[in-house]
Amino acid sequence: MPSPSPFVCSACRQSARILRTSNAFSKRRYTRPTFAPKPTLDLKHIRQNPGLYKQNCLDRNYAPYAENGWRILELHEQVVAQQREAVELRRRNNVLGRELKKSDGGDHRARMLEEARALKGKLAEFEGREKLAQDEMEKLALELPNLSSQHTPVGSEPAVLGHINGNTPPTGKGNRSHVDIGRSLDLLDFEASATTSGWGFYFLKNEAALLEQALIQFSLSVALAQGWKILTPPSLIYSHIASATGFLPRDQNGETQIYALAQPQNQTQDAKASAAGLVLAGTAEIPFAGSQANKTLLSTSLPLKVIGPSRCYRAEAGARGMDTKGLYRVHEFTKVEMFAWTSPPSTSRQTPSALDSDFEGGFEGGFDTAEDAGGAESQADVVFEEMISIQTEILTSLGLHARVLEMPTTDLGASATRKIDIEAYFPSRTAIDDGYGEVTSASICTDYQARRLNTKVKFADNGGARSEDPTEERGGANRGGIRRGGGTAFAHTVNGTAMAIPRILAALLENGWDEVSGTVVVPGVLRKWMPGGLGRIGGGRV
Repeated sequence: MPSPSPFVCSACRQSARILRTSNAFSKRRYTRPTFAPKPTLDLKHIRQNPGLYKQNCLDRNYAPYAENGWRILELHEQVVAQQREAVELRRRNNVLGRELKKSDGGDHRARMLEEARALKGKLAEFEGREKLAQDEMEKLALELPNLSSQHTPVGSEPAVLGHINGNTPPTGKGNRSHVDIGRSLDLLDFEASATTSGWGFYFLKNEAALLEQALIQFSLSVALAQGWKILTPPSLIYSHIASATGFLPRDQNGETQIYALAQPQNQTQDAKASAAGLVLAGTAEIPFAGSQANKTLLSTSLPLKVIGPSRCYRAEAGARGMDTKGLYRVHEFTKVEMFAWTSPPSTSRQTPSALDSDFEGGFEGGFDTAEDAGGAESQADVVFEEMISIQTEILTSLGLHARVLEMPTTDLGASATRKIDIEAYFPSRTAIDDGYGEVTSASICTDYQARRLNTKVKFADNGGARSEDPTEERGGANRGGIRRGGGTAFAHTVNGTAMAIPRILAALLENGWDEVSGTVVVPGVLRKWMPGGLGRIGGGRV
């Protein structure tokens, strides 16, 4: 841990030490290489609203960081005081310089030279202390999660916004688990994967493997029809990119989030210390977001929307039990992810409105997305709605009953300001959350990721475009600071799941199971990608 800033009192240093000792997972587990994007954080907004950031941390289960805003304010005030003193020292140094030019020598000149050298040393010391303080303030700011939206319920209980394919779960489905169904139809093999890889892995066999590919193609087709561009990402990602997107080695609950790759043993210690570490991507959101790091996007090209399939790796598969049985929570899986870069909003504050959006395809309900009191939506809000409409269309077409939830503060990841989950019904899980389990998620991240990845938006100087200087610190709930004319701003990002293969596959097996015939019905929208238009699994092989 770096030495505490010389501007912090001993009591504050002790408090910080206790907080960090009790939360070792908060430490950055990587070295930021020289080519990594340099974050530009809104320290001014944090200083102006330390109480807001404290309450936000408490609401989001980030209690160890609740005092970060106040410590940043304290450091800043002490830096300002030091800078005032430095101004006086520079003035005295300038006076000495003028007098030395006029001096002919003697003891008086010697004393002035000695005083000038002392002033120079003191100023250098001040500059060093200021650099340490700035580094400490940045580190404290990086630990803070994004501010929660006004739509987000405070606490741990989500708000039900509506349902897909009916308001109540289907009846007469029985409660047979997809694990039993998969084994009986020779679709799943957990024993072989336990031998090769350990618990939390699986083999998909026969029609299950074909269904995986059909689900990928179907979800891509829905998004491509709405103008999304397909992009397939790498699975190995730099550690600093994962951290910038909000995926830390451990989350706010202390659970391991990501797999890190060991560095080659033949490297020297210096090489290991300076190398950029690699991790396995837990979601395509990470490489997608990183693909535009250190880039400036034209506002006329936004929103930039991409979708793509990838393998995902999650270390936090959880303890064994009903909640993690079979395909529901695994370490490795295929997912189709949506990601978008949008222009920042034109106003500085989000306020709820009465605007409801009823989605086609069976979503009975809606949610507020208006950004200001006038009811205008931001570009991120529009894309957010579109993502959820795609998720809704997919689940509706697959015939799965589900509920749509506005997720509470304790369920938001570090980068999200707002998150909506959709939970499908699993007949075998009625003892857990009435049978519902998450299958998709969508989040608005405002400029949290873009500030850490240095992804900007450039506006044309047409006399009416909105823009801002990202080097200027901003204020307001969304810290808008918008001005007219050309310029740049940080992009806003949005992400959402189009298809989480294992959970959807499990839901299809359980909901499509026919006890009488011992077969599983394949949804009609998938049959075009199944050999021979296969409509049922069981009673023969492809």
